[in-house]
Formats: sequence, structure tokens, C-alpha cells
Amino acid sequence: MHSSARIKVQAISHPVATMRHAVSTSALAALLIAGSAFAAKSPQQAASSATPPSSAPPNLSPADQKRLDAIEQYQHDLVNVVALRADPDYLLGAAVLARPFQNQTPGLDSDALSQRAAAAPNAGPAAHWARLDVCKTKDDCPNKEAFDYLQQHAAGNAAVWLVALDVAAGNKDAKAEHAALEKAAAAQSYDDYYGKALAGVTKAVSVLPPLADTMQGAHDGQPNNADGVRLLVAINSTQAHLRPNLKPLVELCAADAVAKHKADKQACLKLAHTLQWGSSPVGRAVGLHIQADLDPAAKAQNDQASQNLAWQVQQYSSLLQRGLVDQSLASQWLAAARNGGTELSLILSTLRANNVPTEAPSDATPAAAGSSSP
Repeated sequence: MHSSARIKVQAISHPVATMRHAVSTSALAALLIAGSAFAAKSPQQAASSATPPSSAPPNLSPADQKRLDAIEQYQHDLVNVVALRADPDYLLGAAVLARPFQNQTPGLDSDALSQRAAAAPNAGPAAHWARLDVCKTKDDCPNKEAFDYLQQHAAGNAAVWLVALDVAAGNKDAKAEHAALEKAAAAQSYDDYYGKALAGVTKAVSVLPPLADTMQGAHDGQPNNADGVRLLVAINSTQAHLRPNLKPLVELCAADAVAKHKADKQACLKLAHTLQWGSSPVGRAVGLHIQADLDPAAKAQNDQASQNLAWQVQQYSSLLQRGLVDQSLASQWLAAARNGGTELSLILSTLRANNVPTEAPSDATPAAAGSSSP
């Protein structure tokens, strides 16, 4: 185990992400408290077949285990208290925070809380998006009620149609794949609703202060202040946020595939542009990848944009890491996250607020800029 705790945001090294399922927050927190690398990674399976880690890492000291238990209890207490609210943002936050807990009191489980969030007055598509993986079997995914709602009420969001494209690819239905591609290309924006989910969680963690035992004896970069604990809980709990599987899109828009289906080129390039200016750094990476593949003339521009993106994610990860022990920085980040902007806008605003350039240094190599090491 390393001696210092680390937070890492997903490195932009490969342009494929998959629909994510809940990951054990306790295991992720244990990784951080033990000082191991902490990263948002794309799982290899679809939502219905992915499984959470089976156990926390071994070799925690008694003091570290006690602090981990206190953080888990804090998260559990947040669910119980925030569940009393009627606001859809807070309910969505409670649903996200409740995901790792088994055998919850009826009404306090993630399913019930996300149902309440989706049914609350003024609830938006984000609450329904969070229910896409509420499925009994693989064949039930995505959740029909949630997916029907999104197709009707969020048809201008390309992310919705990329879920449809993924379903079609899984069914080996080429006609449905191309139809979904056209709908995604016609959409005005791309939003996987991570920012909305994070806003709900950061609002929820503001309801209760962490107790002293969540930070007592913290060492080697572990959270040693109240907002550092809140930051840790917020980042941990949203690592499992559902995102579209973009692999079928990358395959459909590859140069060799487009050469066989020339009618797809315009749709792919249009969607690539939407992804580049969408909500997610992974989506932006995919958009740049597709554009570079289909428009070689723009290679230099795309390479620079990709290098800048990798740099931004690396520097943002470092700032989050620092926020664990810097209450001012943690407070700044929590306030920004509560605004409900997109993931990419939060990354850029955090860098600018801390006077970090958003363009990679001229002497940075693509490999160095893309590294996930702080």
C-alpha cells in the first residue's frame, strides 16, 4: 500500500465507457483510507451483469478501520435524514448515497428513493436516468418505464439515443443501430446527468456535519476536515454513476465501418461535435476520437484538444486530492458542485478558480498529459 491517500478522476486514455452499475462505496473508501490508488474506471460489463467488489482491501490498521466505519455510518445517517425531504434533488442524492447499503429499511433503499425523486414535482430527467439500471434481469435493462420517459421527455439529449444504440448493438439489430445513430446525431446536446446526480449528493451531504471520528487521526492525505469528508463521500458515491456505453458508437463510426456505410459519415461527424461540447470528459474524448478518424485534416487540432483534455482531468484529480486536506478548496468545490452544472463545466470552473491553466504546457507530451498520476 502507498503511504498517501489518492483520488483519481477517470484518465482519458481510451474513448470507450460503459453503462455503470453500483460500486461498493465502502470498498472505494477503504481503498482511499488505506492509501491505495482511487480511480473511476469503466467496468467491462453492462449494468445488469456488473458486480461490485466483494470485500474491502485487507491490512487496514484498527484506527483506519474505525475511521472508515465512521464515514460509512455518516453516509448511512445522511440517507436516513435526507429521505425525509420532498425535494427531487435531495431525494436523488439520497438514492445515490443509499446504493451501497443492503437490507435497508423499506423506503430507505436506493430503488424507493429514486422512485420518489422521479415522482416528485419538478423532477427532471436526471431522476429517471438514475433508474435505468433498476432491473431484475439483463433482459429487463434498461428499465422500460425510465427509458420510455427519457425518450419522450429528453429526446433532444443524444445520451438517450446512445443507450438505444447500445441496446440495438446488443441485439445485433443493425437497422435499429443506424436509426439510433440518426436520432443521436439530430439531438441538440449530450448530457449523462452526472452533474445533476453530483449536485443532489453534494446538497445531501450539507444536511449533516461529519462527526469528529470520521477524521480523527487522519494521516498521509486522508480527509482531516469536515468538507474533506463530504468531498470524499460525494466523489465515492458518484463513481458508479450510469453512463452510456460508447463502444458501439466508436465501432459504428470507425473509418472502415463508415467506408462500408457512407451515409453514416455525416451523422457520425455531427454527433462527434455534440459529444465534444457535451457534459462529459469521456464523451468529449470520444467525439475527438471519431472526428480524428473521419476527418484526418483536423488531426493537429484534435491532437491538441485531446492533450488539453487529458491535462485538465489530471489537474482536476490533483485538486480533488488536495481538497481532502484543504478545507477551503473542498468548500469551494462543494459549492460549485451544488450548482448542478455538467461534469466538464465543473472540471473547467475548478481549474480556473484555482488559477490552473486549462491548456496543457507546450512541453507536455501526450503520454505525460494523459497520465493519471498526480
